[in-house]
Amino acid sequence: MIERCVRHALLLMLCGSLLPMGAGAQAACQHLTATGNPEYPPYLWRDPHNPQQLIGANADLLKHLGKQLGLEVEVVYGGPWSRAQEEVRTGRIDLLAGYFLTQARTQLMDFISPAFLHTPSVVWVRQQGAFAYQQWSDLQGRKGGTLVNNSHGQQFDDYARVSLTLEAVPSAKQAFEKLLLKRSDYVVFEQYPGMALAQTLGMQDKLQVLDPPVSSEGLYLAVSHKSPCNQPQLREALTREMNQVVSSTLPEQLMRQNLARWQQQQSQALAH
Repeated sequence: MIERCVRHALLLMLCGSLLPMGAGAQAACQHLTATGNPEYPPYLWRDPHNPQQLIGANADLLKHLGKQLGLEVEVVYGGPWSRAQEEVRTGRIDLLAGYFLTQARTQLMDFISPAFLHTPSVVWVRQQGAFAYQQWSDLQGRKGGTLVNNSHGQQFDDYARVSLTLEAVPSAKQAFEKLLLKRSDYVVFEQYPGMALAQTLGMQDKLQVLDPPVSSEGLYLAVSHKSPCNQPQLREALTREMNQVVSSTLPEQLMRQNLARWQQQQSQALAH
């Protein structure tokens, strides 16, 4: 009962903060839109039954937050990862459901702490194209691939900008294809989405991961500075609820559920 009253009070505070914006804006902010990387299972991917929606662990977690706060959150397909980020930067979409924290990005978004999940970024190579790798400097002198506007953490990003040769392409699929065509020596991409994508593309026996990961970064919920719904009370309410979420087993539970969900979808697709 007390918890329900606290949530009700937070929702009243949120609604009150939106009154100066007018009744239309207030009503609009009861419905938030979010997007993210559509090639990111089990975190996010396009719903095969409704391709304009994204599903996955991040989407489920965001909808849980919305339900707890009495808000409707729709997780939509905003285009490829680079375009999805632009949609949120411009405020056409309110939230990014899973974003690495960097200094440059804090100029455009408000990050809701703490991170709700962590994901390792790794070096992908061809099965017959492995090389000695123990640290970042072992990548020097080789041609690598990554995604446009993707980050692998502030420290690695800074190092790569100065010391590595990385070609950015629009999608992980394209990066993996160029790797297999020997147009690059390695690809830096997140481990679990990479494993999922390789399986989807039938590349799992042609690619391998080198240890150790280049980084392990937190996935954050980020609110666009240009979203009309970006109000202090909303950010405070999301932060309080996120702290509750990460102190529970819910994030890991959603990961396991959505990994099984994605694998089941792939099996069904192959069966047809």
